[in-house]
This record gives sequence, C-alpha cells and structure tokens, in this order.
Amino acid sequence: MIDFDGVLVRYSHHARLAYLARVADCTPAHASRVLLASGLERAYDSGAIDRATYLQRLGDGLGRTIEADTWIEARIAATTAEPAMLDLVAAVAEQVEIGVLTNNGALVLDAMPRIVAPLLPRLHGRVLCSGALGARKPDRAIFELALTHFDVRAQETLFVDDLFVHVQGARAAGLHADTVVDARSMRKVLRRYGLS
Repeated sequence: MIDFDGVLVRYSHHARLAYLARVADCTPAHASRVLLASGLERAYDSGAIDRATYLQRLGDGLGRTIEADTWIEARIAATTAEPAMLDLVAAVAEQVEIGVLTNNGALVLDAMPRIVAPLLPRLHGRVLCSGALGARKPDRAIFELALTHFDVRAQETLFVDDLFVHVQGARAAGLHADTVVDARSMRKVLRRYGLS
C-alpha cells in the first residue's frame, strides 16, 4: 500500500489555496481559514460530511459557488507526479498487487486520472480514501479496513508513507511499514523487501 500525497505525488497546500483564492477573489490566507483552520477539510477527509455539504460550506466561506470541477482543478494545480516514482511503482505492480491509502476525501479520485495517468490501469478499484472509509491514518481502524478491502493479511503487506506517525500506525496494525519521501528512499525500501 502506498500513500498518495508525499510519496506518489508532491502536494502543495500553498498552491491549492492560491488557486482557490484567485477563483474566489480573496486572499490565500482567507482560503486557508475557510478550508483548513475551520476544520472543514479534516471533516470531509474523515468522512464526517459528504461531498455536497463540503462543497457548499467551502463556497459559502469563500463567497462563491465552488463546483466539483473547480475543486478538481485546484487539486491538480497543487499536485505533481514524480516520473521516477511512477516508474518504480509501475515496476512493483508487475510483481505484486498495489494499492493507495490516502487521507483525502473521495473528490481526489476524480483528480487522479490527470495526475497519475500512467498508473491508472494498475489502480482501478485500488485507491482508498479516508473520507470514504470514515477513518484516518494513523488510526489502526483504517489499516484494518484497507486490509479487508484488498483481501490481504497484515503480515504480507508493505505500507509506505512520508509521515512516520502513519508508518507507526501501520506497524501497530501488524503491517510491514517504512518511511518514503522520494524515489531514492523508495528504491531502498523496495530493495529491503526484495521488490526491486
């Protein structure tokens, strides 16, 4: 299992907030208050509110209607795939099944085709979002839900994330887990587990 933001792709809150601020004709600081400081993003990413409620509250806070397409464009503007990482993951997918486990609401699924297009055939039905699962990393529950979904055993599963606290959560749930922040560290982890 692979984390999305910070491992598979590089994500910038600043770039996303700047995009939303341009759309809503406000400052990035105001967009940050509406989206992050208010707890709105966390509520959506945790599954506490649905997509419609999330977009409505976001639009209300920004003073402009925010449709899903606008949200997706902002997410894409803030997210960059690393070709070397995509190549590594594609090579691993030739040997074992892969999956993504991310602390995001399900809207990110609609942005992924334009961010990690080369991996899409390998990831069909294999991307799990915390918002859909109703749990967030590093909670043990999200790893247990992911194992059930992928129909794999913890002791046979490797999880990589850029945040050590998430790695600790995965280990507590019985998974093999390691920290990965770029293609170089990914190569090291893959060698350690005989996957390169």
